[in-house]
Formats: sequence, C-alpha cells, structure tokens
Amino acid sequence: MPSITVEPCTFALFGALGDLALRKLFPALYQLDGAGLLHEDTRVIALAREPGSEQEHLAFIASELRRYVGAELDEAVVERFLSRLSYLHVDFLKADDYVALAEMAGSAQRVIAYFATPAAVYGAICENLSKVGLAENTRVVLEKPIGSDLESSRKVNDAVAQFFPENRTYRIDHYLGKETVQNLIALRFANSLFETQWNQNYISHVEITVAEKVGIEGRWGYFDKAGQLRDMIQNHLLQLLCLIAMDPPADLSADSIRDEKVKVLKALAPISPEGLTTQVVRGQYIAGYSEGKPVPGYLEEPNSNTQSDTETFVALRADIRNWRWAGVPFYLRTGKRMPQKLSQIVIHFKEPSHYIFAPEQRLQISNKLIIRLQPDEGISLRVMTKEQGLDKGMQLRSGPLQLNFSDTWRSARIPDAYERLLLEVMRGNQNLFVRKDEIEAAWKWCDQLIAGWKKSGDAPKPYAAGSWGPMSSIALITRDGRSWYGDI
Repeated sequence: MPSITVEPCTFALFGALGDLALRKLFPALYQLDGAGLLHEDTRVIALAREPGSEQEHLAFIASELRRYVGAELDEAVVERFLSRLSYLHVDFLKADDYVALAEMAGSAQRVIAYFATPAAVYGAICENLSKVGLAENTRVVLEKPIGSDLESSRKVNDAVAQFFPENRTYRIDHYLGKETVQNLIALRFANSLFETQWNQNYISHVEITVAEKVGIEGRWGYFDKAGQLRDMIQNHLLQLLCLIAMDPPADLSADSIRDEKVKVLKALAPISPEGLTTQVVRGQYIAGYSEGKPVPGYLEEPNSNTQSDTETFVALRADIRNWRWAGVPFYLRTGKRMPQKLSQIVIHFKEPSHYIFAPEQRLQISNKLIIRLQPDEGISLRVMTKEQGLDKGMQLRSGPLQLNFSDTWRSARIPDAYERLLLEVMRGNQNLFVRKDEIEAAWKWCDQLIAGWKKSGDAPKPYAAGSWGPMSSIALITRDGRSWYGDI
C-alpha cells in the first residue's frame, strides 16, 4: 500500500474535453487511482462548454482514456475511476452555471480547480468560483502560458490573486514533474562529488537542448502568436537552467527552493542589441524530411499565415552574473522539426590543468555529465579510461558511468510528470510549482529579446525540417570554440 496519505478532494477539471485533459490529465488521474493514491472519497468533475448529455460526454472521455493509457490499461481500475467521474456543462463566464458545481462539491471536501483553458479566462473562473462560495477551501492550478509578456502575465496573476492567495495557487510547468528533473536536486546536493565542483572553477559550459520532431500539429492559431521563445524558453528551459544553476536552498520547502531559482533569473545578464546577432539565433523550418518522409515547411502548414515571421527555433547563450557561474556560458537550444525528440542537459567539466597524455588525444579529455529527460530518462557521466589490450598502450577512451531509470528499476513504472504534479497539488506541496515572481523575472528577461527582434526587423533564419536548426546556431557555439553535444 502507498505510504503517502492524500486527503479526499473534489477535482474540478475545467476544459475537460480539450487535448491536454484527454491526453494527459485523465490518464494521470487514472494512474494515481491505480496506484492507490486517490482517496476513496475523491471525486472528479469534468467541466466543459460543450452541451450534450452527461452520458455521451462520459462515454467519450472513457474511450479517450482507454486510447491514451494503452497497454497499461486495467479495466478494473478504469471502472473504479469512471465511477468517480461526473460531467457538467458550464459557460466559464457565467456565474449562474457554477451553482451546480458548488452543490456537487459541497462543503466537506477540499476543491482542486484545474484550469486546462486559455489564460484569458482564469480571472473569470476565479471570480465565479468565489461568487458561489468555492474560494475559501479551493486550490487553483494554472496551466502555461500565463500571458505573452511581463505585462499580460501580471494581469492574469493579479486577476487570480484577487480571489486566491499565493499559497493556494499552483502554476504548472510539467517539466518540473519529470523524474530526472527531480533527481537534479538529489544529484547536486546529496553528492559532494558534484556539489564541490559545481561552479566556474570546474565547469566549462552547460548545454540545455529540448528538441521536438513534430511540427505544429494543428496548433497554428496558438503557436503563431507565441513562438518558440514564449512557448519553450520562457518556462521549460529557464526552469531547467534555474535548477542547474541555483545555490543550495536552506531546506526542501517550496519557498526555499523558489527563492534560489528567482536569484538565478535575476542574475541573468541582459542581451544587448549587438548580442542579438552573436548570442541569439531564431529560425523557422522550411520543407524537409522527417523519418525519411517529406514534411511541409512552417508557412505551408494547414491554415498558416504565409507572411508569418514567428520563430520555430531558438538557440542562445545566457550568462549568469554571480560568483558561482562567472564566465560559464549556458547554451540553450529548442526547436520544432528536429531530427529527434530529445531533452537533455549536458554539464561540460574543464579538462585537467596538467596534461600528460598524447597530444592528439587532448580534445577527448573532459568529463561530461549528461542528464536525459526524454526519450529515456537517466543520468550518464562520461569519464576517461584506458583502452583494453596489450597493443593499446596508454590510449584513452571516453565511456559512460550510466544510470538508466527504466533499466535500473525494471519492475517500477516511471510515472508521467503530470501524475506527480497532480499528487503534489492534492498534498498541498508547492515546491514543484512556479511562484509569481519567478514568472515575472523570466518574462522580464525574455521581453528584452522579443523587443530586440521587433526593433531589428530581422526575419528568422530558415532551416530544413529534420535538421538541427540554422547553420548560424552552430556558429553561435563554435565561435566560443565548442560544439553541440551529440549532433550528427
């Protein structure tokens, strides 16, 4: 039986018929139920604007649940989970429609209101929850993106804060729920092997890559207004940067961890207008090949605006102005229509100051810590050893000391990030969630880039679908005498 105790709750899922809810949230709740981590009195209310019979919508949710859970499906768990589920047709902007929700939730249980909706309606939902008496005992969960710049994010957060204090507001970044990301805390602060060398004296540079094989996948309307910088850099990649770069927190409490992350964001050096040409590359994919099949360019996608200058790729060099990271560049790269789906962090350690091996092998002499978030979560430390064999002399080779989560714990299923995050909301633990000042500090840094691009008027550089981005993204790192790890 699970050792974690979770209180009963009413889980109210707004936007329950949307892609996120069907593909991620319902399967995550199902897995928590299957693991015995939902209290027997917990109920799930699916709320959406679509009219129709409850039976019809619940049948659709059930079919989608079976589709996305797939081979792991247990019909007994499905039936138990579906017995918790209700459907309610709600116009999110009409307070009268919330009366039925208040009656279903009652006053005995805590309510968790998950907003899988556009951020523009967060304030209205919060206000209407308050009008029917569901503000005092409710936690609200906000999906990204929260705004499109600093000003709009403040408007959204201020609208929510009128009715829900910070300690009951949970801003989701699903990367923070990944097992490997959680292991960053343990890896850094539970191992003196790493923490004593986690600074500019021993680390040469850091790479963070989040690559996607897919294109827009029908999300043109949203993505073309956002772009890769807003969609990925402002949240996912900057959060990973913070976890890599932050100083040790006083303890594992939510505010201690988030205090240190905010310090990193505030220490990020602004990128000057001149730096936009040398430190930042934005690209847009053109037609190419993915898995050997031809795929269209961004401007050829269905319903596209053929004049769009929205970026689908960003690579940049970030510098942190503090004692720990002075002179250590962080190279961030993310894009769509890349050769493979890949999320990884590579920590490059400096080579030994005194070199005694053959000169032609010198370029090999550096240790690398590789932290994989997807597709296979794990951690690998590249170390130098001698080649085996009588005829090899002192010929060196680079090899891994490797921890692959799926291989190491074969009997254990690695939970999806949303499972962990939903569980922590139910437990009232905020340390995997993003605080308001984190959002604002990240937007402030990204806004300078957006303003610089707008002022310069430079169009994004083209790159073929199925490649690693524009050639200038390679020049960005080779200019510093380095290269992206693992590119082929």
